[in-house]
Amino acid sequence: MTITRSVETILSRYEGETPGVKANLARMLMQGRLGGTGRMIILPVDQGFEHGPARSFAVNPAAYDPHYHYRLAIDAGLSAYAAPLGPLEAGADTFAGQIPLILKVNSSNSLMPSASPKTQAITASVDDALRLGCAAIGFTIYPGSSMSLSMFEDIAEMRREAAAKGVATVIWSYPRGEDLDSKAETALDVTAYAAHIAALLGAHIIKVKLPSDHLGQAEAKKVYDKVGIPAASMADRVRHVVQACFNGRRIVVFSGGAAKGEDSVLEDARAIREGGGNGSIIGRNVFQRPREEAMALLDRLVDIYRN
Repeated sequence: MTITRSVETILSRYEGETPGVKANLARMLMQGRLGGTGRMIILPVDQGFEHGPARSFAVNPAAYDPHYHYRLAIDAGLSAYAAPLGPLEAGADTFAGQIPLILKVNSSNSLMPSASPKTQAITASVDDALRLGCAAIGFTIYPGSSMSLSMFEDIAEMRREAAAKGVATVIWSYPRGEDLDSKAETALDVTAYAAHIAALLGAHIIKVKLPSDHLGQAEAKKVYDKVGIPAASMADRVRHVVQACFNGRRIVVFSGGAAKGEDSVLEDARAIREGGGNGSIIGRNVFQRPREEAMALLDRLVDIYRN
């Protein structure tokens, strides 16, 4: 595998990292139809944990089978497939070596009392990732939760172990907490703050939601207004989030979010591309569609990121 100049440039920004981590980042960046471009599309399927099986898969029953997601990610030429331990184990032998895997090592569930502090349980280990041949571990943090400091400590320790063993770390950074309402969870200032926290924790790939133009923190709003940080378009907002991740020195991918129409998915991808984001990590908007529709949508997304 010959590393392209674009990928070499990205890897050069991860100074001090182990060769194993850089090799696994290269595996994902060189994989599939976007290989070598510096762009990525990742298929994440952890929604069964988060929302339950029927809410996740009943609209497309073929998606109950973990092999379906492996095949979808491979056949569409995606950069990686991310899932919890069980789904990855269910296809690990059949699809060994065909696509880089990201083991989601913590999860929550919607059966928890709504008043409980937002947190996730650790459900897998770095050694599980090594056993399955994964390129990375994935870990969710909730900046804003009263449990966030414990989550930061957990991922700091797991990230240290993973890096020592040559495994990269992807951090899902989703602001949630007792003092954050739904508008604040996707506010531009809060999203950029959450992305920056993930970078500070040592994430090699940072996953956040696309931000709105709302500003959720009074003190931050004063700065945004004074400095005049551009926020009118989604591309402006993506650019600001990427800037918050060490001025673009970290890979940033954006969540596909709740199920939406195809035009909205494609519009989001164009904004990510124009704002300098590295790509999409898109789940429900793919696997909840019939396979032929999903493949066609992913084909269009690839075309957008290849420009």
